[in-house]
Amino acid sequence: QVQLAESGGGLVQPGGSLKLSCTASGTGFRANAMGWYRQAPGKEREVVASITYGGSTNYADSVKGRFTISRDNAENTVYLQMNSLKPEDTAVYYCTAGRPYSARVGNYWGKGTLVTVSS
Repeated sequence: QVQLAESGGGLVQPGGSLKLSCTASGTGFRANAMGWYRQAPGKEREVVASITYGGSTNYADSVKGRFTISRDNAENTVYLQMNSLKPEDTAVYYCTAGRPYSARVGNYWGKGTLVTVSS
């Protein structure tokens, strides 16, 4: 099993920055890919970014150039640095991880952290 705990959400003004963190624990966490999804009110959950254990990254087109995903393998932690935030980035952000040694995510989920972009 893998447990994921997110932190770092909050209220930020448009154009501002915020950094999310997610730490994984559990016996099932070994070289798992990790990532972030988000779900805005009234919308479906969508992928934001993902990163493999080796550091290969993928981003949704809507966040390319503004968001950066990174990870600290020694700490089992993934980060999402969000810059130039827009009101449409408002959502609950969920951390996700895949199975051990897989490049895919989506098998384990955190409870989510709310990001609100508003003036």
